[in-house]
Amino acid sequence: MKLRDFLGIDFPLIFAALILTIFGILFIYSSGVTSAGVLVSTEYIRQIIWAVVGLVAALVIAMADYRRFYDLSIYLYLGAIALLLYTCFFGRLVNGARAWIGVGAFGIQPSEFAKITTIIFLARYLDSSKRSRNGFGRFGISCIIGFIPMAVVLIQPDFGTSLVFIPILLVMTFIAGISLRYVLFLAAFIVFTALFMVLPLWQSYILRRALPSLNILTNIRFVAIAVLALGIIAAIALFGFLRYKKRYFYWILYAAAILVLSLGASFAGHKVLKDYQLMRLIVFLDPNVDPRGSGWNIIQSITAIGSGGFMGRGYLQGTQSHYRFLPQQSTDFIFSIFSEEWGLLGGLLVFVLFLIICFRLIRIMKSTSDPFGSFIAAGLSAMYIFHFLINVGMAMGIMPITGIPLLFMSYGGSALISAMVGIGLALSIYTRRFQH
Repeated sequence: MKLRDFLGIDFPLIFAALILTIFGILFIYSSGVTSAGVLVSTEYIRQIIWAVVGLVAALVIAMADYRRFYDLSIYLYLGAIALLLYTCFFGRLVNGARAWIGVGAFGIQPSEFAKITTIIFLARYLDSSKRSRNGFGRFGISCIIGFIPMAVVLIQPDFGTSLVFIPILLVMTFIAGISLRYVLFLAAFIVFTALFMVLPLWQSYILRRALPSLNILTNIRFVAIAVLALGIIAAIALFGFLRYKKRYFYWILYAAAILVLSLGASFAGHKVLKDYQLMRLIVFLDPNVDPRGSGWNIIQSITAIGSGGFMGRGYLQGTQSHYRFLPQQSTDFIFSIFSEEWGLLGGLLVFVLFLIICFRLIRIMKSTSDPFGSFIAAGLSAMYIFHFLINVGMAMGIMPITGIPLLFMSYGGSALISAMVGIGLALSIYTRRFQH
């Protein structure tokens, strides 16, 4: 990188990421302090080391030409898939998931890096296929690229991390100009699948009485009948569309296909998901269903955020964290500690810093003359904003607990380094945005 390239680097982007990382180190330290003021954890030291490694990686990638990854993308993608598969069989079992490989205190979580390699490879495919007139085929291949790592991560099982591939896929295909009806089809399928999964849980644990209309969602006979009926409707609509070329037949087929796939996926989800994952959906609907069990984390998190008030209790003065009421307080619930000690103002500052990252990535996406770089920036923006919305929403009790970290702030080397690698890619794209 030449001096003029360095002076043209996107400083707001790198500064926002660095400030969030510093906040993370400060509050990982705070999470390790007890009510007696005794430091019982050295996690902050490891986080500092990972922050330095991540920063160096970001700067090295920023100095390199991101377009070199174009030809390497297939190897990076396949390598990440191989690592994920290896982890499924030989990884360390932590909190019920085989998501880590390594020895002792040293390990990596390949799924964090798989998100970056998937973004790069999908960007290459979308760029190389931009002249294709087969929009459906282009979208189908894009889905395969995104769903393969997602499925392997889900097998581990790491439900939270697997979800991140969905917004990446939706945003990148939309930005690539793929027809909105295909993107909306996938989005609607996901929404209806989630709805069909939640409704029986709401009936059993919240409403506490059976509604005959919801039996279809859990009874295999009713599901089979419904799928068969919708399949017949879809077949008739397909015939009508091919025979008479009427648009309303197309949209009937469109809606029927969404419902069929959603019913099947939701039924399978109830069979595949673990009990603790289903309980996370239940306590999201009402944490008081299991206040001393699965609902404990959300209740304590909301209490911590609420007790912070406008200005916060002050650094190292929080009670929820220092009295150890909040589990996983240095990882999933780092925002809860932050808001308790720095209050609403501190929370707003985190919001602003993530907005800066998002807006800078959008600017990079719109300003670069290279579609490959533009698609990478789109995927990165989807990844960062999804992590932020889900993690903060989880801490505030408006999203289910999924185990997704708050990037840059939550404790964890793989998440921090991969997030910094993404920043490095964005910086490389920005400094070369006018080059062809």
